[in-house]
Amino acid sequence: MLNRRTFLGAAGAAAIARPAIAQNAAARTLKFIPESNLAILDPIVTTAAVSTTHGYCVFDTLFGVDEQLRPQPQMASGAKVFDEGKTYEITLRDGLKFHDGEPVRARDCVASLKRWSRRDSFGQALGAVVDEWQAVDDKTIRIRLKRAFPQFLRAIGKPHSSAAFIMPERIANSDPMTPVTEIVGSGPFRFSAREFVAGSRMVYEKFEGYVPRDEPANWTAGGKRVNFDRVEWHVIPDAATAAGALQRGEVDWWERPLPDLLPTLASKDITVRALDPYGLILGMRFNHMNAPFNNAALRRAILAAVNQDDYLQTVTAGDAGGYRACRAMFPCGLPGVNELGTDLMKQPPDLTAARAAIEASGYKGEKIVLLHAADHPMIAPLGDVTADLLKKLGLNVDVQTMDWGTVVQRRTSKEPLDRGGWSIFHTTWPGSSVTNPAENLYIRGAGPSGWFGWHDSPEMESLTAQWLESTDASQSQKLLDDIQQSAFKTVPVVPLGQVIPKTAHRSNIQGILTASSSLFWNVRRA
Repeated sequence: MLNRRTFLGAAGAAAIARPAIAQNAAARTLKFIPESNLAILDPIVTTAAVSTTHGYCVFDTLFGVDEQLRPQPQMASGAKVFDEGKTYEITLRDGLKFHDGEPVRARDCVASLKRWSRRDSFGQALGAVVDEWQAVDDKTIRIRLKRAFPQFLRAIGKPHSSAAFIMPERIANSDPMTPVTEIVGSGPFRFSAREFVAGSRMVYEKFEGYVPRDEPANWTAGGKRVNFDRVEWHVIPDAATAAGALQRGEVDWWERPLPDLLPTLASKDITVRALDPYGLILGMRFNHMNAPFNNAALRRAILAAVNQDDYLQTVTAGDAGGYRACRAMFPCGLPGVNELGTDLMKQPPDLTAARAAIEASGYKGEKIVLLHAADHPMIAPLGDVTADLLKKLGLNVDVQTMDWGTVVQRRTSKEPLDRGGWSIFHTTWPGSSVTNPAENLYIRGAGPSGWFGWHDSPEMESLTAQWLESTDASQSQKLLDDIQQSAFKTVPVVPLGQVIPKTAHRSNIQGILTASSSLFWNVRRA
C-alpha cells in the first residue's frame, strides 16, 4: 500500500537528484487515489462506481454519451434503423483491436450485449424485446426487435452503473452472474494483471493498438487520446495520508477528498473542483427478501423518519453550496422530475409519529444488520447517521463495519441474517445514471433477478414498460409521476438528497473531462 514511507517526496528524499530517465518515467505516469478499493474487476456484474471507472480504462462501448447525455458513436461508425424502429444495424469502425491482439468482431459485440442485457436493468428492458442478436459479418451487428424500442441507443450508450462494455466473445460467453477473471478489453488502457495488488494498487498501461476517434473527447464519447504511459491507482484509506501525498506532489489526483479537508488542499499547486454537474444521489437501500424489511409498512415508517439535511450536512461538512434536498426518486432539476415525496418526508420529521408507525407495522424487535462502509468518504457518514436514527426509533440495529469492497461483495448475498445476510446498506449513484425509469435500477421491481435488495413490484415493471413504449410527451410525464408514486408506496430505497462532490488534483494536471466517472484519456501534465 502506498503510504508515507513509500513516497519519495519526504523532505530528505526530495533533495536527492534522480537520474533523468527516472524523472522522465515519472512524468509519464499519472498517480491516482480512487475513492475506494477496487474489489470487483468485472464492471458488468456490479454497479460500484470504482468498477465503472476501471471499466472505462480497459473496455470500450459501441456508443458513448456527450455532455448533454446524447448517444454518440464510439466503437461504432454509426447505426441505421429499419422496419419502423424494429431493426438496428450497427457498423464497427476500422482499427478496433483487443489487448490480446485479436480484432474486435461483430460476434464479440453480440456476446457482450447479450451478457450485459441479463445484468443491467436498462439492458433487461431491452433484452425483453429483442427477437434476435445477430453478427451479420465481422463488421455488422443486427438487432431485431419484437416491437420498437425508442430508447435503444440510449440503453447501449448509458454512461454509468453497468455500461455496455465490449469484451472478447470467449469471455463474454461466460455466466453473467459470475465475475470474469480475465480482464481483456479494447479500451485505451491495458490492465496490468501482474502488477495488481488487491486492496493496494492497480496499474493501467497505455494500449498502443488503440485508435481514437477524430472528434474531441466529450464525456464518454469522442477521441480517447492517452498522454501517459501508465496510470497507477493507489488505494489510501487514511484521508490524512492521502492529503499529505497530494500536497507533496507524490500523487497527481485524489478522486474524492473528505469535504472537511478541501479548504486545506486548495492552493496554487492544487486545484479543487466539481467534475459532474449532475452530482450524486445518496440512498439507503433495504433488503426486501429478509425480515424485517420485507414489510413495506416498516419501510414507509423509516422513510418518514429521515431528515435529509442530517445526511447532507454530514457528507458535505456543512457546505451549503455542495448539496440540495431532493425528495424524489429521480435527480431533482432534470426535466419532468417532480418532488412527489415532499408530503411523505416532512422536514423536520415527526419521530413520535414514526415510532407509532413502526409499532403499527408489526415490527417485533427483529435484528437489523447495517453494512457500514467505514473507508468510503461519501458513504461512511450515511451509515453513521442511519445507525443513530434507527437507535432513536427503538430498532434493534447491528452495525457491521467493513470496507466498501466488502460491502460490494456482501450485498450480493440473499442469505438470512444468521448466514451472512444483511438488512441495509448505503450507496451513491451518479445523477446521470438514473435519468429515466428504465435505467433507474434502484427503484425497478424485478425481484430476485433485479438489483441488490431485490425489490419486487410487478406494478413498477408494468409502468416502466409503458414508459418505454410511450412516444407521447404528456403520457410519458404522467407515467413518470406514476412511477414515482409507486416507488414511494413500496419504498425500494430512501432518497437522502443530492450532492455535488469535488475532486482535487495537482494544478499541472490538465484536460480532466467533465463526466460521471474519472476518465484518464485527454489528461496531460503541463
